[in-house]
Amino acid sequence: MNNALSLLHDRLHNRRFAVAANASGLSGTGTVFHYQVDGDGISSTYQGGRIRIGTQVGRVTGPDSIELLFQCLTTEGEMLAGWSRGKVGVDEAGRTTLSFVWGWLSGASGGGESSYVEIEG
Repeated sequence: MNNALSLLHDRLHNRRFAVAANASGLSGTGTVFHYQVDGDGISSTYQGGRIRIGTQVGRVTGPDSIELLFQCLTTEGEMLAGWSRGKVGVDEAGRTTLSFVWGWLSGASGGGESSYVEIEG
């Protein structure tokens, strides 16, 4: 595994993230994302808040960048899908952070920006 993939793997694999900011999206307080990394492939599941169940699939696109496709079923029974491009970083406390630009592909229109921070557990 090359060094960039190894660093990203270490920052994301089997780690959980909570929403830090997402003014335009459905994920919010109570939504937790759990990531897995296999080489340059990324997957995750997420749920909580308005999200009944969600999944993501994507890939590493650079030393600190990823792109994902996501889909979810909301607590109101809506099925939605979208895309995102993100950066992986580290905050002052040493926690992994994620920041995304994203948009809807199905079930809704528009998009926005969101950020997430690593949580324990």
